[in-house]
Amino acid sequence: MWNFLDRYAEESLGALLLAVMTGIAFTNVIVRYCTTFSFAWTEELTINLFVWVVLLGTACVFREGGNLSMTVLYAVFPRALRLCFYCFGLLLGVLFFGALTYFGVLEVVDEYQLESTSEALGIPVWWYTIATPAFSLLVIFRMLQRSYEDLRQGVY
Repeated sequence: MWNFLDRYAEESLGALLLAVMTGIAFTNVIVRYCTTFSFAWTEELTINLFVWVVLLGTACVFREGGNLSMTVLYAVFPRALRLCFYCFGLLLGVLFFGALTYFGVLEVVDEYQLESTSEALGIPVWWYTIATPAFSLLVIFRMLQRSYEDLRQGVY
């Protein structure tokens, strides 16, 4: 069970959310062009789920070590210096997603305390924004997991 969660949790949830987004958007387009009616809530839900899908995709990419990087100069440097650059890049990534987690938590707390609700569906806004700090922590975990494997195998 843990192997499934470790390998496919982000992909499964991301695929499900993408299917929901696509279904909602497609339904709204059909209804809008075939009738004079439109679902106002579809845009709100699609935009917020898109943020979730992007962060889940980011976690997947970091888990696989497929993040975009510039390796032209990196490959020229000696191994010890590459290790320094690798660790520096890891530190910057963790700091970035750590800041995203911190400010995301502040936003969720503010929305919870202010009892803000979404315009179209009238649900608490923090239900949408809780994904930013939660999935940012997931990205940090996946970055550290990949880095541990890379450093253990000497692939940096």
